[in-house]
Amino acid sequence: MTGNTTVLVTGAGGFVGAALCRRLVEAGNRVRGTGRSQPANPVPGVEYRVNAAIDRSTDWRSALEGVDAVVHAAARVHILAEREADPLAAYREVNSQGTENLARQSAAAGVRRFVFLSSIAAQRAQQRIAEGKPASPYGQSKWDAEGALARVAEETGLEVVTLRPPMVYGPGAPGQFDRLLRALRLGLPLPIASIDNRRSLLHIGNLVDAIELALTHPAAPGGVFALSDGAPVSTPELVRQVAAALGRPARLWPCPVALLRLAGRLTGRTATMESLTGSLVVDDREIRQRLGWRPRLDLAAGSRFENEG
Repeated sequence: MTGNTTVLVTGAGGFVGAALCRRLVEAGNRVRGTGRSQPANPVPGVEYRVNAAIDRSTDWRSALEGVDAVVHAAARVHILAEREADPLAAYREVNSQGTENLARQSAAAGVRRFVFLSSIAAQRAQQRIAEGKPASPYGQSKWDAEGALARVAEETGLEVVTLRPPMVYGPGAPGQFDRLLRALRLGLPLPIASIDNRRSLLHIGNLVDAIELALTHPAAPGGVFALSDGAPVSTPELVRQVAAALGRPARLWPCPVALLRLAGRLTGRTATMESLTGSLVVDDREIRQRLGWRPRLDLAAGSRFENEG
């Protein structure tokens, strides 16, 4: 996406938002970024705006003035120590109602295209709901947001593109990947040698490529695209590859998976432990076939990039 285009990026100070802002500025776009505060490390060339909490009543009119496209990367993400009495309501307020509000105001402001950074958790929620099973509050809220955006697109003509990444890694990645890096750098033993799972991952560079494509490709509107680096890996293999890239030993020792999951329930980190021990394989054929997207970095290359960063 280059030249004479103004893009609004929400969550511009975050891991994904900052990487995207850098890419868009380098490509010659005008970039406006929003967040709850000014970023600690602002990207040169980005016009930053501090916005209020994202919900159904947020006023986006000033931020949307003159904007051609929106990338909505801001969200309420997984909370390790959840304090809300009703987590689903808290997730929906930001991720579902807040997203629909932004999309409707975008359409009213004349925005042409709206790229929504959803999550592969929305796909899992969709599957569990179809089976009559409860979904995670986070996944449910993202699934609800996707449905709301489909309605907005039908009613207003806004070109909506939805991306569903799995765990995103790379320099500065927060969450589980950051905790893994710290553990490896400290040489801590990890009780994961007995895990036999398969998980899809996505490097931040591959995600930014996909977002750029979603902003410009004529066949993108209406698409709901899952993303991945390619072949899935087990959690122990992920750790071994990252450790090798860091030049650190991977100190893995066996522990029954059932015991790890029990520990997760007892410590209130069931979702985290399920992510660590369970399988999640992404089918990204739709974006490859429809948009011609291909990931440039696999785990080996992405891990080397992490070491350099």
